[in-house]
Amino acid sequence: MTSEIPSVWARPKRGREQPTLSRQQIVAEAVKLLDSEGLDALSMRNLGKQLGAGATSLYRHVASKDELIEFVIDEVYGEVDAFSFEVEWRAGLTACAHSVRAMVTRHPWIAAVLGQVGLSYLGPNVMRLSNHMLGLFEKAGFSLGEAEKALSALLAYIIGAGVSEAAWLTSLTRSGLTEEEWNERLKPITLAAAAPYPRLVAAFSAVDDGADQNAFDYGLETMLDGLAAKLT
Repeated sequence: MTSEIPSVWARPKRGREQPTLSRQQIVAEAVKLLDSEGLDALSMRNLGKQLGAGATSLYRHVASKDELIEFVIDEVYGEVDAFSFEVEWRAGLTACAHSVRAMVTRHPWIAAVLGQVGLSYLGPNVMRLSNHMLGLFEKAGFSLGEAEKALSALLAYIIGAGVSEAAWLTSLTRSGLTEEEWNERLKPITLAAAAPYPRLVAAFSAVDDGADQNAFDYGLETMLDGLAAKLT
């Protein structure tokens, strides 16, 4: 007997939902709870309180917390808005990259769950984005097989960079400090730790306020340069 695949996207849809509470309401409220209080606050009990319903009512629509996380991941991917095919392939991929990065940094909690729970890539919003980006690679001249490899490499960079930034934003929020206050306190500690390594001292001293954006753009441009070179 084939074992059940542990993902919400792999099980048959259930019957009609309760008219007083929908899965969409549950997922939307879960995203609000995650944005305001973080991953530690997410539980079916807390979510039920927010919705004015018992946890049992929620389980009629979402079988487990893992399933709920799959739903919220796909929900926030629905915020990615870069789907016009009326653009040059590189400009289109750049727009997608910045939109995904913005989504990840708007929801820093995603750093702790992305890629760890279920088959998140089977969600409709994730698949819509992947299909669009594959089309842009094909527009550039990649075969579908090569486009799939290029997409995997590019998304690994975008999500990796975004998750690193989201993790930093989470630490900043927990500290209760502003970004300027955090940097003022951290810089002397960083420079002291780097003191035996002159290249690091010089690099840390030269960092400007736009370092995160500049680093992301540099990495993105380098990735796209390398992929463009594959075509020639």
